[in-house]
Amino acid sequence: MTNTSDQNRVLIFDTTLRDGEQSPGATMTHEEKLEIAEMLDDMGVDIIEAGFPIASEGDFRAVKEIAERSKNSVICGLSRANFKDIDRCWEAVKHAGKPRIHTFIGTSPLHRQIPNLTQDEMADRIHETVSHARNLCEDVQWSPMDATRTEWDYLCRVVEIAIKAGATTINIPDTVGYSAPEESANIIRGLIEQVPGASDVIFATHCHNDLGMATANSLAAVAGGARQIECTINGLGERAGNTALEEVVMALKVRHDIMPWSTGIDTTKIMAISRRVSTVSGFPVQFNKAIVGKNAFAHESGIHQDGMLKNPENFEIMKPSDVGLAASSLPLGKHSGRAALRDKLETLGFEVGDNQLKDVFVRFKDLADRKKEVFDDDILALMRVSETTDNATLKLKSLKVTCGTGGPATAEIVMEEDGIEKTATTQGDGPVDASFKAVRAVHPTEAHLELYQVHAVTEGTDAQATVSVRLEEGGNIATGQSADTDTVVASTKAYIHALNRLLTRRGKLGEDQKEISYRDVAE
Repeated sequence: MTNTSDQNRVLIFDTTLRDGEQSPGATMTHEEKLEIAEMLDDMGVDIIEAGFPIASEGDFRAVKEIAERSKNSVICGLSRANFKDIDRCWEAVKHAGKPRIHTFIGTSPLHRQIPNLTQDEMADRIHETVSHARNLCEDVQWSPMDATRTEWDYLCRVVEIAIKAGATTINIPDTVGYSAPEESANIIRGLIEQVPGASDVIFATHCHNDLGMATANSLAAVAGGARQIECTINGLGERAGNTALEEVVMALKVRHDIMPWSTGIDTTKIMAISRRVSTVSGFPVQFNKAIVGKNAFAHESGIHQDGMLKNPENFEIMKPSDVGLAASSLPLGKHSGRAALRDKLETLGFEVGDNQLKDVFVRFKDLADRKKEVFDDDILALMRVSETTDNATLKLKSLKVTCGTGGPATAEIVMEEDGIEKTATTQGDGPVDASFKAVRAVHPTEAHLELYQVHAVTEGTDAQATVSVRLEEGGNIATGQSADTDTVVASTKAYIHALNRLLTRRGKLGEDQKEISYRDVAE
């Protein structure tokens, strides 16, 4: 069981691999999950919620392998309030050095209607399922889903039942981001004061960001007595996302004067895992995102720049190095060699083998020939492109586009599908539309374009464009990203990347025989 005798120690429970993966299009591959789990373990996350084992064979395998590989973290699996889910969860996590079963049920009036249970019937189920979980595992977490909209007397009643049945952690989820900071603190404080046995368990908080208050609500809950925060990297999660790990951890570190609680997180690893999660999920980090956004440590105002030159503390409340950001952003150029590129990649948090370095170096030289200076953000974009082309079913070989004021745009494309070259020529309403139609001519698809975003990686007319594309097909959603100094090429590569992820997702669903949807159990 994960416990802490230090009342100022806050446990960090990361659910990027479970709740974070519920973001539409954020589904990760098996290998990506293992990689993210290893990074979370290395950075000092106390509990990793590795997935929902009953959801599919693929999710079960991922949780099981993460459990077997874990070094320091508690490995947790999610289960609904029934014996089948709990048994499957235990099978997945039992080989961890420190396993945990997390079981939940919706307790608010709205959520009680889903299983059509009376208050008494639900109370009996909570007792039976938590007792069953505790008979299997010493470390059991229980959650009353939609707790912040549950009647107070009933919430107290079911929390007491869960504690008596053997739960060691009681998590209070703000499932729909409905709460406010003062209310969040009062709920935790009230439960600790009123529920018998509350002093023997750890109370946790799980906040969603629908009203933009997830971080504030989590910190308020800690002030109310919670000693575990549930969060995700970059605040990833469905709808408006979850509490962002980097925000609560750095808030506790920077404002330790008024929030005298600490975590075991190595904050210098934050930027590396933020970038990695962004890449594998296909969700770019907004530029003005706290802590990890591109502009978080950028200063353009003349007054700010002058103040920074005189003393960085004038306008920075934390050092960039505190979160693993290189203090400098010195550019590389076409004369830079492999050693300089490897050093830059290591500074940015990438460990590359000789073969991968060779591949990236070729792409780097090609970019350097097109750009006068290659900055850190260019290198990061380069790494994203490198990872999206390996072992892909569909690959772009060449693209020629003609456009202007004289008529419709035309795209001539050469693609490779399973090693076979195919060509197509199409017209469209602009170069991007023509290029996407050309891709569909080579690889017919019913996928619907839900999102198309373009961002400049750096400044200048020779800047790389990072493009994000989200596609939906038959209920499956996939996001693709790519970057290039040619915006149309970047757009086409991102579209192809999303198609490749849809193909992978489609095959994975067939292989795993998915039993239930994550969205059926959104917490």
